[in-house]
Amino acid sequence: MAQHSTHPGGASRVRRRALLGTAVLAALVALAGLAAYLTREGRSPSDTASPPPSSPTASSSPAAPSGPHTRHRALPVPPKTHDPITYGKAAAAALWSYDTRAYSQPELRKALRGWLTTESKYADPASVDQAVPSAVLWKEMAANKQVATAKINEGHFPHAFTQALQDDPGAITQAYVYAVTVSGKQSIRWKGSAAGGAESRSTTLAVQCRPNRSCALVGVMPSVAP
Repeated sequence: MAQHSTHPGGASRVRRRALLGTAVLAALVALAGLAAYLTREGRSPSDTASPPPSSPTASSSPAAPSGPHTRHRALPVPPKTHDPITYGKAAAAALWSYDTRAYSQPELRKALRGWLTTESKYADPASVDQAVPSAVLWKEMAANKQVATAKINEGHFPHAFTQALQDDPGAITQAYVYAVTVSGKQSIRWKGSAAGGAESRSTTLAVQCRPNRSCALVGVMPSVAP
């Protein structure tokens, strides 16, 4: 169960997330099925794409081993597409991937913010920042040369979203914000490990795809919408 913040800054963040939810819900004509997800103050542990610890952990699925010829991963660049599901899958892969050998934590955070829509009333950079390991954790992971890669299994529109569009097909034309749920697997490896670890991931993203421009990320929803 999510804990309520007793600090003013925490309360402000909660209010901002609630306001984001209100804005997206208005754009989607108050989707009843997504209201709880967009305005919920926290995520459940199973839904949060939090970075793994920097030390080796047991896993049922090994990651690819690292070696002297392992290529460094470049910073994520958003695709040019008008398909919200294609964009959502690419965004999820970017949020679940990192390479502490190739760039710094601020560089990754800046790159991911570059995926956000330029329409500030919809963009939620805080939700994207939360997907990036903290500076303290990043320092520990960098010492172990930790790398994470993502494999996307599928992406789809949540049931409540598709039902709302069926009920009112013209509703999307205000902001063209789509809800996209993506599932996949995050694999991690680190220095000195013959095999790393892997963990299933799921997330629901808000993606804006206006007809006259490429898609952009609105933010990461607080919980996964089926």
